[in-house]
Amino acid sequence: MSYMALYRKFRPTEFNDVKGQEHIVTTLKNQIKAERIGHAYLFCGTRGTGKTTIAKIFAKAVNCEHPTDGNPCGECAACRSIAAGSSMNVIEIDAASNNGVDNIREIRDEVAYSPTEGRYKVYIIDEVHMLSIGAFNALLKTLEEPPSYVIFILATTEAHKIPVTILSRCQRYDFRRISAETITARLEELTRAEKVTAEEKALRYIAKAADGSMRDALSLLDQCIAFYLNEELTYDHVLDVLGAVDTEVYSALLRQTLKQDLTGVMEQIEALVLQGRELGQFVTDFTWYLRNLLLLKSSDRMEDVLDVSTENLLKLREEAGMIESDTLMRYIRIFSELGGQIRYASQKRVLVEVAFIKLCKPSMETHPDGLLDRIRALEKQMEEGAVPAPVREPVYTAEAADKKQKAAPVTPKALPEEVQDVVNNWYQVVNRLHPLLRTYLKDARLKALGDNRLGIIAASVTGEEFLKEPSHLEEIRAVIQKNTGKAIELSVASAESDPHPDVGEIDMEQLIHMEIEIEE
Repeated sequence: MSYMALYRKFRPTEFNDVKGQEHIVTTLKNQIKAERIGHAYLFCGTRGTGKTTIAKIFAKAVNCEHPTDGNPCGECAACRSIAAGSSMNVIEIDAASNNGVDNIREIRDEVAYSPTEGRYKVYIIDEVHMLSIGAFNALLKTLEEPPSYVIFILATTEAHKIPVTILSRCQRYDFRRISAETITARLEELTRAEKVTAEEKALRYIAKAADGSMRDALSLLDQCIAFYLNEELTYDHVLDVLGAVDTEVYSALLRQTLKQDLTGVMEQIEALVLQGRELGQFVTDFTWYLRNLLLLKSSDRMEDVLDVSTENLLKLREEAGMIESDTLMRYIRIFSELGGQIRYASQKRVLVEVAFIKLCKPSMETHPDGLLDRIRALEKQMEEGAVPAPVREPVYTAEAADKKQKAAPVTPKALPEEVQDVVNNWYQVVNRLHPLLRTYLKDARLKALGDNRLGIIAASVTGEEFLKEPSHLEEIRAVIQKNTGKAIELSVASAESDPHPDVGEIDMEQLIHMEIEIEE
């Protein structure tokens, strides 16, 4: 007998075998027991979550001669013929290849004939969103007034593409992504049944890689078993088959990046390429690793949310203390952008290397969220004694100097003492605010308006409206008070609505250079 894939061999044959969809299974069983069976059902959900499987079990249950607690007996003639695919009462249709008006009209003609055996004729239309508009219109009348012995089960991964007129005539059931714990438990059952020795860590990684799809998990397990036939399935074996990377590599890469050890990072990427690792999967997993770090920094009670071992959790905690939250968010932004680009890129390695260069060298980035990292890098250089040489002031003619004086923004020396203290600590203030406030303030400019008033010029009208909200202004004032000990009045405007266009803006770059000279 030819080999049968695991997802076909272990397809559930009754409702009790279905994992992760208890809310749907219970409802359908109760309908069968109470004989309150609907005429049209819509099963929605991502791939591999059990839509077609439950549809077939339901078709058997409604035609079963001896149902038990809503489950098909599996022994009667109707159950056996449906399981074998020879029953005339269960018709499966692939809407992707049978999506025309004529195909639906054939169904409409067939439903006029009652079933030759059993109680119901069940039509299972898979990927129903692929039907044409004409086909949906042809199906509409049949769904509205079907014969009492006909049941339609429509399955789709994209429910938003189905017309509202169809949706309103169906009982809708949304299939959830199956949790990694549920998939892992199922994989353990199947490996025992197949007499395959497998590490729990290996099965957990397969379950995570399946992304909520039981069928994908079984296909990946099948692939791993075939590659290491008659051997124990270890975590390293799974990583080899799937082209994935161990978390030790992510940890080493992060630590090298924080040290700005670009040579070490490039050597690590070279090793990954030589090992044949899939760089697209690497980007996804490294982004997930950074996400775990950000969650740990955001709250002290994240152990239950993170699906990691105790050993890895300790390492994550150590690394979370080594990196600032805004730096982590910058890393995640860069790798999220990379994840969208790398899928269709021909030079994946180059894109990955460029991303790590951006992480190690924030001065090469033009995005506003890299400014704090650039300041930290400059401060580190100062601590190590590597302060840039002072820049000589160029000589101007009298006319050029006069023009420069008129157009020059306000310098830190011209600021009132109270305002200057706030401006000197502005980046620290911004870093302690809510993320949305940080987003709008990083693009804003500052003005000294006199009488301990600081003007904030937002980059857009939307930013102005957001910053002007009393609760947001109060939060900014409170952080300024806590950080500098100064109570200061704030005036928010945008470039379009600035009531003081004649007042020059504070030159933040000049401020940074001035602080360096003072410390020097």
